[in-house]
Amino acid sequence: MKGLTHFDDKGAAHMVDVSGKPETARVAVAEGHVKMSPETLDIIKSGTAKKGDVIGVARLAGIMGAKRTADLIPLCHPLPLDRVALEIEVADDLPGLRVVATTATTGRTGVEMEALTAVSVACLTIYDMAKAVQKDMEISGLRLLEKTGGKSGPWRATTP
Repeated sequence: MKGLTHFDDKGAAHMVDVSGKPETARVAVAEGHVKMSPETLDIIKSGTAKKGDVIGVARLAGIMGAKRTADLIPLCHPLPLDRVALEIEVADDLPGLRVVATTATTGRTGVEMEALTAVSVACLTIYDMAKAVQKDMEISGLRLLEKTGGKSGPWRATTP
């Protein structure tokens, strides 16, 4: 299990001990998207979806998801988040919605999982809010774009 930090020397899963690490400012940015028909996207853009403001509700859901990451991912440390921001933009080229989440904290471990969870929950909320119109929407592209802070330093995805 060399290289996998969530396993001990016997191969048992465990929460990583971060007690000896210094606190540093940490930021993570993740993205994902929901692909849909142009007609569904038009309904979302016009604000006429039966459940209301799809983008506004998805933004709030993403923020709430980031705050609950440690409850959802078994070995994640609960973190005091200093910032959770979601950008949800219309992407006519998909067609659909692109979601980008930025999370930040000052702590001993990173906020990558919080950013990824925020995007996931926002995308799932978009699906939930629009599924009455289209059930075959596609959620994809979930990935970490960048992270800063910690011993490993800054990292940025190299592919678009």
